[in-house]
Amino acid sequence: MCGIASLWSKRPINQERFENAVDTLYHRGPDGRGTWYSHDQHIALGHRRLSIIDLSTGAQPISNNSNNIHLIANGEFYDHERIRDELEAKGHQFKTASDSEIALHLYVEYGHDFVTHLRGEFAFTLYDETQNRLIAVRDRFGIKPLCFALNDDGLHIASEAKAIIKMGVSAAWDEYAFLHACNLQYVPTDRSLFKGISQLKPGHMMIYDGQDLNIKKYWDLDFAKEPIQSAKSEGEYIEEFKTLFEESIRLRLRSDVPFCLHLSGGLDSSAIAATAMKSHGQPIDCFTVSFGHEGYDERPIAQEMAEHLHTKLHVVNVSQDDLVNTISDAVYYSEGLSINGHLAGKYMLNKAIRDAGFKVALSGEGADEALAGYPHLREDLVLYGQDHDQNNKIKELYQSNDKLAGVFLAHGETLSLDAVEKALGYKPSFLAAKASLGYRATSLLSDDYIGETDFFNDMVNSFDIQEQLSGRHVVNQSSYLWTKLTLANYILRTLGDGCEMAYSIEGRLPFLDHHLFEYIRRLPMGMKIKDMTEKYILREALKPLITDTIYKRQKHPFIAPPVSRFTNDHLNSYIQDHLRSAAFKHSGLWDQPKVLNWLDQLPQMDAKDQAAAEPVLMMLLTSHLIGQRFALSRG
Repeated sequence: MCGIASLWSKRPINQERFENAVDTLYHRGPDGRGTWYSHDQHIALGHRRLSIIDLSTGAQPISNNSNNIHLIANGEFYDHERIRDELEAKGHQFKTASDSEIALHLYVEYGHDFVTHLRGEFAFTLYDETQNRLIAVRDRFGIKPLCFALNDDGLHIASEAKAIIKMGVSAAWDEYAFLHACNLQYVPTDRSLFKGISQLKPGHMMIYDGQDLNIKKYWDLDFAKEPIQSAKSEGEYIEEFKTLFEESIRLRLRSDVPFCLHLSGGLDSSAIAATAMKSHGQPIDCFTVSFGHEGYDERPIAQEMAEHLHTKLHVVNVSQDDLVNTISDAVYYSEGLSINGHLAGKYMLNKAIRDAGFKVALSGEGADEALAGYPHLREDLVLYGQDHDQNNKIKELYQSNDKLAGVFLAHGETLSLDAVEKALGYKPSFLAAKASLGYRATSLLSDDYIGETDFFNDMVNSFDIQEQLSGRHVVNQSSYLWTKLTLANYILRTLGDGCEMAYSIEGRLPFLDHHLFEYIRRLPMGMKIKDMTEKYILREALKPLITDTIYKRQKHPFIAPPVSRFTNDHLNSYIQDHLRSAAFKHSGLWDQPKVLNWLDQLPQMDAKDQAAAEPVLMMLLTSHLIGQRFALSRG
């Protein structure tokens, strides 16, 4: 993984400013840097390198043999050796052994269709002098970020918004995106918290010729429509899935530097660890986060799995004092709001991985989206399926996931979901949870933010309902929306890439291999959720390799003990000092008297209400911190 920056300027480029913008991304690529400028000084490409493949000749930008097409890439292209052989058979000559160079030659060979041949986690830009066009591409799921700003000065592109700000774009809040997040936790899929700075959506590419910007989709989730017909047996499905899963992991073990694995107490990371070590043929170091609080600490289960695999487990202990010491930096690198102290946990996890000498880590994100692992998806199955034991199953679901109220499962009053129900014909349970979060958060906003905008209506109608949602199982519809909103905007960007690249760690995600996903999206629902057991096909495929504890355990998301319930004097003082400060008041985002009154009520709330208050408390804190770190003005 690396950091990239591109600029197509209406006037000759200020090279010093652009070079500084590139170096703002030093944390993404401390192993090298490179820049390229067009002859007329109107176009620039910049690259900060994290060397993973081809340590000696993989510097970027990379140019073709005619020196008129230039590429900068962030990420990994898997199966690149096979693709290289095919291209060489067609006469292409490579300059490096880098995986990134295949994108350059695929473009020459296939034109705009070249992106369909790429497999992996990536974001890149390519400038074609012969056609005078700049092309930017983001991977199918949004594993790697790509921001851009188009204004009167030209087109600015970078891995992170901070580099675009360094290029000269003013630092201000995108107030619509901020309010969108206050209502349902996430910014829109094509915006950021920064005014004028957009996100290129996952599975999209954009083409710019100096005048017109054209953005088009090249891939989407495309869940199969119901009913899904198949003559295959359960055993056949399991074997086919296992073959594809093993291939995905095998490809992601290719590295010229040391790699390690995340290992929580969950099925997803355990499945990866067991399969990776089976493929690798020897133990691989594993890392786990320990929050040291009963009900939130997965260390004992992770330790049991590590012992089962005969491998070393590095335990990263995260305390409330650590949250105080790291949360501001974690917010700066992640460029997003957080709803829990797990942001600090992820930040410290990657620091520990880097300190131990590793540069690559495999982790389990994406399994719950692909294989219906979340409790709110099981709630949808019960609520909107043909289930005659609905009340008992919903009650059991909430009792067994009591720590998720207000985050994954609704708790208390909610904002209206009428527009969502009108568009989809049902109310996804996770959006009900977000609407309960939004009800609390929006009650604390400044009065001048009170308006008539229905952000849930805007959100649901921003998607292609007819092509991507209609006719699909309700669980797959909810998975689609969650993948676009939560996975791309929060799990992958804020908790994933933001915290990983803060310490120059390349995250690799086997469950988000698009070949594997394109198989999963055609599975009957019974292979995902069977008798209220989530990720059924994964459990059965990995049963011989994992512990009985992991096999039988329900989904337990990566959640830190909520500071709204459990806080020491140091952390409490830190939060209180920030939210009671003059700077918080003058930011104009929140109504400070309302916030302070709400804070004073927290100790008197019952445990479930306190836990449900956690996302709001963390949004208050992290919005203040991001405003400070980027010196953001309103509008």
